[in-house]
Amino acid sequence: MVSQEQRRRQLAREKFLRQQQRRTSARRKARMRNSVIASVLGVIVIGSVALYTTGVLKNDDKANASSETTPSATPSASKAPDPCDKAAAGSVKKLSWKKEPAMSIDTSAGYTMKLATTCGDIGIALKTAAAPHTVNSFDFLASKGFFDHTKCHRLTTNGIYVLQCGDPTGTGSGGPGYTIPDENLKDKSLKGGVYPAGTVAMANTGQKHTGGSQFFLVYQDSQLPASYTPFGTVDAAGMKVLKKIAAAGENTGQGDGAPNATVVINKATVTKS
Repeated sequence: MVSQEQRRRQLAREKFLRQQQRRTSARRKARMRNSVIASVLGVIVIGSVALYTTGVLKNDDKANASSETTPSATPSASKAPDPCDKAAAGSVKKLSWKKEPAMSIDTSAGYTMKLATTCGDIGIALKTAAAPHTVNSFDFLASKGFFDHTKCHRLTTNGIYVLQCGDPTGTGSGGPGYTIPDENLKDKSLKGGVYPAGTVAMANTGQKHTGGSQFFLVYQDSQLPASYTPFGTVDAAGMKVLKKIAAAGENTGQGDGAPNATVVINKATVTKS
């Protein structure tokens, strides 16, 4: 007999996977539309093209935004005050690469990542030996300023308990242009289908080896299938920051939406220890 709690967790996991798949579909559709627009530019009068392109981009943004907040993006009536500070001056860099960066880290050494956010610093001990491709990618991206000034765009507060970050577009469909392989899926910390509080893991599309730059930080034990690369552990101070963000809630009131807290990564750095 399946208990109500087990059924609730199962539905939450299935919902999480469906949303990842919808993000993939939205990204593919956006690329197809961009290809069509590019071909139209060569044959339509310049003035008309400018108006047409602007309209398409606006519609595309709305489509992507709607896919991120299921079931709806209606703000919660009991929205908590924003506990975080104003973001540092600066803007997100528009960077993209065709290939995964060459291995440049020392896989026998320890590495840490620091996320200096508007809500406080989050320190992460990286699992270099167990997830070398993932750690190498984060070292590369951080060195290029890829994560700087990006928003953490998703907070879940029902069934699974994670803060998702790492998308320069802030929509849930962005990435670095390349993908990295899944790693460390048999980590000893993943017991009983649970990603324990403090885990930092890669988001993906629901398919194998589709990680990019998006990652999630688990602030409370969450039951998920072992298909998301666990590559780090949040320190005690960082857990306090995550709890503060979670306490402010998300903007749908349904347990899955944009965080009410203004969570911006002012600066991400990876350091060899």
